[in-house]
Amino acid sequence: MKHKISFLPDNLEAVAMDGEDILAVLTSTGLKINASCGGAGTCARCKLILEKGKIEGGGRERLDQDEVEAGYFLACKASAVSDLVVRIPDASRQNDLFESDEGATSLAALEDSLKFWLIDMPVKKVQLKLPKPNLTDSVDDLRRLKRVFAIKIASDKEILADLDLVRSLAKAIRDADFLVTVSYIETASSIEIIRVEAGDTTKDHFAVAVDVGTTTIGASLIDLVQEREVASLSSYNGQANFGDDVISRIIFAAKPNGLTKLKDAVVVTISGLITGLLEKSGRTAGDISAIFLAGNTIMTHLLLGIDPKYIREEPYIPTAVDFPWMKAADLNLDILGHARAFVFPSVASYVGGDVVAGVVANRISSGDKLTLYIDVGTNGEIVLGNSDWLMACSCSAGPAFEGGGVKDGMKAAEGAIEKVEIDEESLEARVSVIGGVKPSGICGSGLIDLLAELFLKRVVDQRGKIDPALKGPRIRENGGGLEYIVAFGSETASGRDIVIGEADIDNLLRAKAAVFAGVTMLLESMSLNPESIDEILIAGSFGRYLNVEKIQIIGMLFETEAGKVRYVGNGSLSGATLAALSKQVISEAEKVAERMTYLELSADPKFMDAYISALFLPHTDVELFPSVMERFKAAGT
Repeated sequence: MKHKISFLPDNLEAVAMDGEDILAVLTSTGLKINASCGGAGTCARCKLILEKGKIEGGGRERLDQDEVEAGYFLACKASAVSDLVVRIPDASRQNDLFESDEGATSLAALEDSLKFWLIDMPVKKVQLKLPKPNLTDSVDDLRRLKRVFAIKIASDKEILADLDLVRSLAKAIRDADFLVTVSYIETASSIEIIRVEAGDTTKDHFAVAVDVGTTTIGASLIDLVQEREVASLSSYNGQANFGDDVISRIIFAAKPNGLTKLKDAVVVTISGLITGLLEKSGRTAGDISAIFLAGNTIMTHLLLGIDPKYIREEPYIPTAVDFPWMKAADLNLDILGHARAFVFPSVASYVGGDVVAGVVANRISSGDKLTLYIDVGTNGEIVLGNSDWLMACSCSAGPAFEGGGVKDGMKAAEGAIEKVEIDEESLEARVSVIGGVKPSGICGSGLIDLLAELFLKRVVDQRGKIDPALKGPRIRENGGGLEYIVAFGSETASGRDIVIGEADIDNLLRAKAAVFAGVTMLLESMSLNPESIDEILIAGSFGRYLNVEKIQIIGMLFETEAGKVRYVGNGSLSGATLAALSKQVISEAEKVAERMTYLELSADPKFMDAYISALFLPHTDVELFPSVMERFKAAGT
């Protein structure tokens, strides 16, 4: 039997069948809702309000009593038994586009790298004046174009053109009286003409760089003529409706039409970002010649519509790790029409093109310094090495430091708390908010600050449990333990308290423990100790601010000299941006992906021991953190 569901305040309607969960119905409308567990009912984020009708189920046992009384239910655990009217509260929605605030993603921040790499765009434009055909020069249009083009660029390589280009060629060259602009890609063996436009459009030459993240996707519009970033935006990955992490998405991909839904979701997100970038910059889609995409191995498979099933099954083999240039339209990025797409090559099942992009962007593979590169995302990916050798591993950190799995976590955008200090006597919190507005949540850097401050001020113990003996307005019961109020409702954008509870702290501890254990295993595999490392680069979508000292306090990174550690922002987006400007970057990425050695942590029982040992603040072995423990003890005297 069919039931009509009206979703407010969007005034969208959909039809549900008996037994069909309401989350699936809602997702089919294109609306974005928090469902980080992929509909398993464990995250309790897909809350809706029943205004009219009857449902079966609803997962109300996972909700607070006041929420139940207000009509809340979980969309993933409910099905309709009549026509329904339901309301989607703001707190349950996934935000759409927001301004990027991820550190080193702009060309200004990449100034040093731009000096290092030769500026030689992989996609170029050139203006041509073709001789008009006549009875003594009656060669066909394509050969006429190729002849003049080869002379103009001084190349004897084979010149290729596909059928779509040939179909539009005659009109294009005559629309501007045989004055045309040719866009082309040059490889080692050939040149492909990808577009012929009437007139002179050489100044309208842009590219899009994209970090295809598991939790969020970031994109920048690059002016290839002026060699500058024009606009930058981020958005939550639409795939989050089907699961918070890569494993849940691999599982969902195995369901009927699951792979198609995941591919469509990420394409819709990227297309939305491109539309937003064009609106911000006043450009059109026709100005974009190429798109450069970097993501982890699973995200790359899903973007390309490749079944990731065997990445999850021992011996964890991806279908492919490197890909040829392709048409953006082949990815269903129809908004880009003629543009070509380059996808960064991956290394192995859980070390992807995002890490390769970051390694190249930060010149690790071309430098002498022994460098530790840590990309803290939903997958914690870690690289150790230099120009002589590169070793990498991956650990499932989860999305906690990207705002996922934490009740009031959010992306680094306007309204995110990015810095926290707690007064030792009163336990009052002082916060710094991106944009100087009322806070809406806490981003990665704020969560690290907060956890470190709670530990040093003895609000939480080494297990991450809040001291029940503490009294004050900031600490209260939440039904499943204790929580600390970071900002009261009177101070926030939503009017409700922003808090961190013990369940949130557990998620943060698991994330930091995975990273620390991965670093430990990588060093041990090479018989090195922390003192051997010359520099440590930390990448990730934390925001503008990341306090290295606080990272060490929570035990995500071993104690070391502050000068050795540097935050490099979104390394994946940085690499994709540089690739738009330099064929050398693309060549280096391909070499890095080939020569990087992958360490499979799941095959080593020592990893789990290292992980469990790191599930404490700062660590089970406190002798590894003498300075941190000295400060902790001093705070208790």
